[in-house]
This record gives sequence, C-alpha cells and structure tokens, in this order.
Amino acid sequence: MKFNENEKFSIYNGLATTASTNMVNGYIPLFAIGVLGATNQQIGLIISLPSIIGMLALIPGAYWLNRVKSKRNFAVVSTLFTRLLFSLILFVPFLGTPHGAWALVALIALLNFPGALSGLSWQSMIGDLVPEKRRGEFFSSRNRYNTIAAMAVTFATGLFLQQFDKDSAFPYQILFFAAFLFALIEIYFLMKHRELQSSEKKAAVLNVESGNLSLHVYKHKPFLAFVIAALLFSFTAQMAWSLFSIYQIKEANATALWLSLFSVTNQLAQIVSIKWWAKAADRRGNSFVLFVAAAGMATAPALTMLSTNLIYLTLINLWIGLFVSGTNLLLFNQLLKVSPDADRTNCIANYNFLLSIVGFIAPLVGVYLLNGFGMTAAMNLISLFRLLAAFSFLFVALKIERKIVSEAF
Repeated sequence: MKFNENEKFSIYNGLATTASTNMVNGYIPLFAIGVLGATNQQIGLIISLPSIIGMLALIPGAYWLNRVKSKRNFAVVSTLFTRLLFSLILFVPFLGTPHGAWALVALIALLNFPGALSGLSWQSMIGDLVPEKRRGEFFSSRNRYNTIAAMAVTFATGLFLQQFDKDSAFPYQILFFAAFLFALIEIYFLMKHRELQSSEKKAAVLNVESGNLSLHVYKHKPFLAFVIAALLFSFTAQMAWSLFSIYQIKEANATALWLSLFSVTNQLAQIVSIKWWAKAADRRGNSFVLFVAAAGMATAPALTMLSTNLIYLTLINLWIGLFVSGTNLLLFNQLLKVSPDADRTNCIANYNFLLSIVGFIAPLVGVYLLNGFGMTAAMNLISLFRLLAAFSFLFVALKIERKIVSEAF
C-alpha cells in the first residue's frame, strides 16, 4: 500500500507513541511494588482510577472538541500535557515511602484526563483524514508496524531492567526520561499532520449542531447496534485481565522472563495475522469477521486453565494474539464506519465514555467471580460469557446491517 503524506506522519507518530508508552507502562506495577513499596490497595487504585478519570474527561472533552477549529492542535496540546504529567513520575522516588506510592497513584489518575482527550481528538482527526475505503488496509499496516515496535521495545526494556536490582529506582528513571524524549518525537509528527479544508468546514457544522455527549447519536441504528455488541464483548473481555496475571504469576510461577516471552509471542502473532484480518473484513464484511475474531478470543481463558506449563502458556499467548489483532483492528474500523461524518466526535465520545465505565467495573466483577467460584470456574465462565457476547456481532451482521441495506434499496 502506498501511503500519502498524512498516513506517513500517522505511522511515524504511532511508532513514537508505541516506544514512549511500552517502555514504561508494562512495568508500572513492578516499579510501584519493588521501588515504592505500594500496597495492594494502591495497586488496585492504579488499575481502576484511570477509567473513572478518563470517563469524566470525555464529558467536557466532547464539548470542547466539537468547538475547536483544529482537531490536530487539540490533540497536540492534550498529548503534550499527558506526557508532561507522565514524566513527573521520574521524581516520585525522591518522596520516599509511603508518599511516593500515593504520588504515583495520583499522577497515573491525573494524566488520564488529558490522555482521554488526546485519544478522543486523535480518533476523530484520523477518521477525517483517512477515507473509509483505505481504513482497513491502512490501519492494519499501521497496527502491524506499531506491534513490531512494541515487541522490540518490550524485549529491550526487560533486558535493561534485568541488569539492576529490583528495588533500584535509577533504571526506571532512565526509562521515564527516554519515554519523554520519544513523546517529543510523537508530538512533532502529530503536528505535521495536515488537516483538510473539508474537515474545517465539518468542524464549523459541528459547532452549531453537536452537543456535549449528545444522546441523539443513538438514533442512528448502525451505531447503536455496534455500541451494544462492542460493550457486551468488552465487558466480558476485561473481566479476565487481572485473572490472567494472577494465574500466570501465582499458579504457574512465571518469572519476569516468561512474562516477557508471553508478551512477545502475543505481539508476534498480531504482526503475522493483522493483514489477513483486514483482507477478510473487505471480503466478508467487518461485523461478520469481528464475530470470528471475538469468538477466537473467547477460547483464551478456558484454554489457559488446561495447564500451568510455561511453554504451553507461551503457545496459548501465541494463539490469543492471532485474535487480539483482529478484534482491536475491526472494533476501531467498525466504530468509524458506523459513525456519521457530522457526528463522528460525539459517537466516539459516547462510545469511549461507556467503555470507561466498563473498564472500571469489569475487572472488579472478574475478581468477584474468582473469590466466589475459584480460578478454574471463573475462567471457564468468562470464556462462556465472551462467546455469548461474540454472537452479538454475528447478530448485527446478519440482522441489523442486512436490514439496513435492504431498506436502502
């Protein structure tokens, strides 16, 4: 695929973003526990608070974004504030225990306010700049490059941290500083995007017609059907997030090296498969192929429970990655597809708002199932719930979308 100027800048921006975030995000729990002595309560807050803060940000965010002349400039400013707040974590170890851990909790929560605005504005901007007919192939290529970068950065960071004591703050401070340098490159390429004149006219229309998280977007049947299906599946998917980590570390006794291998094999599978998902969606339709990807993800919790053998778990992560790539790609493509041009910002904001609620509640439900039924039963139940939720995409493909097409003729 030959990329135009904006698409090239988007790829470069994505690579810098991937480097900036992947060298630190996956190691925040290790930093919190090993260096700052964080308690279980504080770790729980680090995981749950970002969803709530992000949800609160989307309420004014949709209002502001609908009234700015440049979505690119809005994305630049919000991304810069996010990275500046993240870079402050570099100084947290100087606060000592227990103040350092609470400062980390506060910073992780606060940076998700501009972070949510950054994500919302980027999604809306890129939806304007990349035509629908090019999205499948472009985003599959962009995601593949980002996944390769994530795999390399994750592996290199793991090797780097192994050279230091677990309780040493110095290597983490180096990583936070390096991440900020990559963030500057990320912002540079974000600024290089050239907004189209039609986008500026569209923004002017939005200033008049759009409201703050306006509910009128749910009158658009394709969007409503997508939101219901996507939230059902996202809820069941996120229920297992913490359970996978608990199982791998406490029951399978996976070391940091094995956890790194799990991540790398998962990312490798995404690289190999993502282009296939884009082509399959072009042939069979986005919703139907999304059902196939979601159904594949549904097998992950149940298959994980079959053995604690670390080689087996590595292979399971390879299997999971094949379907994660398709689900992530097709969910975003479908969101853009079902969002009317004049209401794209509102549609994305409403979807992200609801997704934030799911992101806060679903992991807690997963832990509740674990405490009530045990690991094996909880994971098998989640696999069943995921499969049932996946069928909602098939229902949309066979009933809702076909009905809309037939009505059009």
